[in-house]
Amino acid sequence: MNRDNFLIEADELLKKVGNENIRIFDATIVDDMYLMGHIPGAVYFDHARFSDPNGRYDLTISPEDKLAEQIDNAGISNDSEVIVYACGMLPYAMRAWWVLKYAGHENVRVLNGGLSAWKNAGGNIEQTARQYEPSVFKGQFKPEMFASKEEVLQALEDDSVNVVNVMPPESFEGKHIVGSTNLSCMDLMQGLDYLLPDEELAARLQEVSQYKRIITYCGGGIAATVNAMAHMMTGYENVAVYDGSLYEWLAEGLPTKGTGKWEVWEKQ
Repeated sequence: MNRDNFLIEADELLKKVGNENIRIFDATIVDDMYLMGHIPGAVYFDHARFSDPNGRYDLTISPEDKLAEQIDNAGISNDSEVIVYACGMLPYAMRAWWVLKYAGHENVRVLNGGLSAWKNAGGNIEQTARQYEPSVFKGQFKPEMFASKEEVLQALEDDSVNVVNVMPPESFEGKHIVGSTNLSCMDLMQGLDYLLPDEELAARLQEVSQYKRIITYCGGGIAATVNAMAHMMTGYENVAVYDGSLYEWLAEGLPTKGTGKWEVWEKQ
């Protein structure tokens, strides 16, 4: 497991702030929280701008050309060192990481612990909104990182593929895709800020990782990226996020099971 390729700790980031090649993004879902205080120089990662403006469901991935254009506008080049973080909700940063990796950016990491870790390490904050100058990004997209509802339907008939609901057990019991299993993303994090240490992470993912392919899903495609990224950290690369997740699945009237009560907690 090469944790350093996926995560950066606050003490390392402290040494990098001011480097002209670094691009830091606050991926917290609410822009007001960004304006209340963020890492100096960090730009707000507006998830909506990286999502399909014509999509039927919130925050589904943007078409390739539009996504590449938005990455350009965000000031990210292929050579940029990108750091994404969130305030009190690690899954938002994971989603930003997943989007950029899907587009083919090879040098992007998540700040483990988010803004809290930054403050605890002695980092200052600012309230001034920032923006990077537009750059040029040439995408090398990895469509296998996202799964469609058609692929999920096929996967449910394939014993070599595991469709995993990453929401807490009470939400899973309330409503889930028929045939899917449950491994809560909460079990992979310390609170909602830190990813577990390597050995604990590998142990919790071990059983799921026996499958040929893994498709993770949640309510709206955010929390699912936690499990997906964690699998990649342990060396398992054949993993995808079902982008539409339960929003799409329920809207399309596809087969579900449960008591009927569930909560899309990661978008609140």
